[in-house]
Amino acid sequence: MDDKTLYQTILGLESPWGVTSVDLQLAEEQVVVHVALAADATLRCPECDAISPGYDHAEERRWRYLDTCQYRTVLASRIPRVRCATHGIRQVTVPWAGERSRFTAMFESLAIRFLQECSVDAAAGLLHTSWDEMAGIQRRAVARGLARRTVDPVEAIGVDETSFQKRHEYVTVMIDIERDRVLWVGDDRKESTLRRGWEAFTEEQLAGLKAVVMDMWDPFIAATRKAIPDWADKLVIDRYHVMWHMSKAVDDVRRMEQRGDAEIKALLKGTRYLWLRGRTTRTRKHARALGALLRAGLKVGRAWSLKESLTTLWEYKTVRGALRFFRNWYGWAMRSQLEPVKRAARTVKHYLQSIVTFTRLRYTNARTEAMNAKIQEIKYRARGYRNRDNFRMAIMFHCGGLHMDPR
Repeated sequence: MDDKTLYQTILGLESPWGVTSVDLQLAEEQVVVHVALAADATLRCPECDAISPGYDHAEERRWRYLDTCQYRTVLASRIPRVRCATHGIRQVTVPWAGERSRFTAMFESLAIRFLQECSVDAAAGLLHTSWDEMAGIQRRAVARGLARRTVDPVEAIGVDETSFQKRHEYVTVMIDIERDRVLWVGDDRKESTLRRGWEAFTEEQLAGLKAVVMDMWDPFIAATRKAIPDWADKLVIDRYHVMWHMSKAVDDVRRMEQRGDAEIKALLKGTRYLWLRGRTTRTRKHARALGALLRAGLKVGRAWSLKESLTTLWEYKTVRGALRFFRNWYGWAMRSQLEPVKRAARTVKHYLQSIVTFTRLRYTNARTEAMNAKIQEIKYRARGYRNRDNFRMAIMFHCGGLHMDPR
């Protein structure tokens, strides 16, 4: 088998495309494979596929292909241009690469697999390309995946912000809870941010939503109220953020009480995380220590009991039962004479209608928080992002559930 036939087979080229010559350049450690369209080939407009007369041949273009052994392999070709009656002068498409790409589909496919496992910088080093070239492959992959994404019904969406850089810079992420994929990413965490996010969905998708899960961030709630039909029946304030307020109240009570006499200060020393632990992380040793502290009749013990009791709210199966429980709990909290607990109880009451929707819908933001952790891992792997566009692109590349293969 001669070298032209060999590369014709390796490249998977079919008539009317063919390999005309193979140039081994030892000094440059590369193989240049020259490819051309047969002279009698029928030319078609890449826009409308209409048979069109040839116009000329463009200047030679080159595409990086998979390496041949240790040699860099490059495809070279002068692509014909046609004169379409409808679209004017256009360059015909080639079967081995996408439009405006300097890499073959096979190479981009390999690069995508590398990018899924490591940072852009690391992938560029392994494949002997520049950072800009590898970032371009990632951008095209995301654009390709988004173009292939169909407009499917979405049952539940989780909304959360994730840090972009220090100084309270964020991006807002919208997640398909059922399919565990990112649907949309936007800058900042303002009402206008989420409003743009909702505009990315069709009216049918918004009307078909069963649940929208988020934290107690009023700008997000305001944007959702304006965008979602029957929003009050679909909005779920996540349990984690409710309990965060109660845990903070317990910690504030402990801090205040620890400023008292020396005996109480010694008793509470080193107990901060003991009060904040949940049931799933509390060992038998922790339970014994906590029991001893509760028997001491401390204020923080009363605050902790209120916090633990509130978790019962999410065990109810009906809105009526949950509201009845909360009325009793709220009265207990307001009679506790613990100002941090009373403040947290008022906050919970303010959002109560969107908290108890959980009893009907049973959705939480657990998958959203898990996705947030994955996004932070991506950011750490890249050692941070200076550019918001690149950060959004990386989120969609790794978390969008996109079909990005160019072949």
